[in-house]
Amino acid sequence: MSIHVVLVHPEIHWNTGNAGRTCLAVGATLHLIEPLGFSLDEKQVKRAGLDYWEHVPLRVWPGWDDFEAALPQLGAPWFFTTRSTRPYWAASLGDPSGSTVLVFGRETAGLPGALLERYADRCVTMPIASDVVRSLNLSTTVGIALYEAVRQRVTATEQKTNIDG
Repeated sequence: MSIHVVLVHPEIHWNTGNAGRTCLAVGATLHLIEPLGFSLDEKQVKRAGLDYWEHVPLRVWPGWDDFEAALPQLGAPWFFTTRSTRPYWAASLGDPSGSTVLVFGRETAGLPGALLERYADRCVTMPIASDVVRSLNLSTTVGIALYEAVRQRVTATEQKTNIDG
């Protein structure tokens, strides 16, 4: 019953540091899929995560295939993309009876098309009303998705308590 955040080939250290700090705040594990567009030793990553970076539950994977092999043991995945029409709030991101895996692509290109095709039924988007905004910042998207997963989990737990109680 945990939440995992996966950044596939992240390119910008600030986004990764901010995502890591948000993961720490809600008790989620951050997974980074190599190659990364920066070094984890860079002071910018640590600066973006402030003095919390050393406490972030972090797993670094050498590639998608290695991570995908472990995915069934981690939980139900949800893939965030601008190429979906299903809003993220319509997905069960916070199932309290199981673990959730929130997967995000790199800043400049998102997730690979082949991956989105393979998991088409697990793709969600963050609706954008503006015609001039192509996408949201990666760390902003991670934050919105994480807190929605937490909200759904808490709501489901409260409902179960009210039914059982």
